[in-house]
Amino acid sequence: MIGGMRRARRHMLARTGLAWLAMMQVMMLAFPGYLRGGVRTAESQASLEDAIVLMNWGSLVLCVPVVLYCAWPVWRGAWRDVGRLRVGMDVPVALGILAAFIPSVHATWMNAGEVYFDSVSMFVAFLLTARYLETCAQQAVSGQSGGFDEAPLLRSADRLAFWFVVVQILLAGVVGLYWLQTAPQHALAVTVALLVMSCPCAMSMSVPTALAARRAVQLREGGALGGDDARALDRATARIARQSLHGSLAWHLLMTPLAALGWVQPWLAALTMLASSLAVVANAWRLTRMAAPGAAPLAPGLA
Repeated sequence: MIGGMRRARRHMLARTGLAWLAMMQVMMLAFPGYLRGGVRTAESQASLEDAIVLMNWGSLVLCVPVVLYCAWPVWRGAWRDVGRLRVGMDVPVALGILAAFIPSVHATWMNAGEVYFDSVSMFVAFLLTARYLETCAQQAVSGQSGGFDEAPLLRSADRLAFWFVVVQILLAGVVGLYWLQTAPQHALAVTVALLVMSCPCAMSMSVPTALAARRAVQLREGGALGGDDARALDRATARIARQSLHGSLAWHLLMTPLAALGWVQPWLAALTMLASSLAVVANAWRLTRMAAPGAAPLAPGLA
């Protein structure tokens, strides 16, 4: 059991590391494309366009292993969800990757249109990072509930994440169709940004990270917490989990209208997804201040 968990984490870490390595290379190759709108001579513009074509092909080559190998758990999970006729968090992620990758391949092959290989690699790298942190948190508390009634928190998080995904997918479709009718050149970028933001990574991490932080407090105290301290720790865990859950939802609700208006590029949507996930981890870390060595038995702000 433990060996299997370690192997799973090693595989996740390998995929995450490769995705980050490819992402950094793709971002460098994408740099010439960012300069396309500048004012320059016809000769220098032609040289820049030739460089962009070459860089796009290089980005495509680097993105293929990211999409096929690094994102393999996403395809497996999405296929399983579709087979069960349910909408899980892998479905919008798979749609977001496909919506950005396939048109980018076509644009590279035809040498016409925008490419989003940088957004694809960033999205996969950030997604795998968030899921690796979530897996670590889940494994840290596996079989260690210690009598704490966490089921309501998990059900609440799962239910909220489910409806969030459903609404975001529908919204991405409706908004994408609107942009396709009004400004077709921006429709793809807006749709991809909304699909990227439909990944409820931060929400799914809210309860596991809080439980992992609670477990860390218990281990540090050597099981010495009892009575009022133990009850205060349970209340603080529930409070931190709800803060992270509702805070990540509020962040998504704040960013979604901006993405629908075309103000959030796909790469920025991926960055906000990572930022919200890291914020959840940081909020859970606050719980570890409870009963810290040399501090008061309980943090008054958390009890």
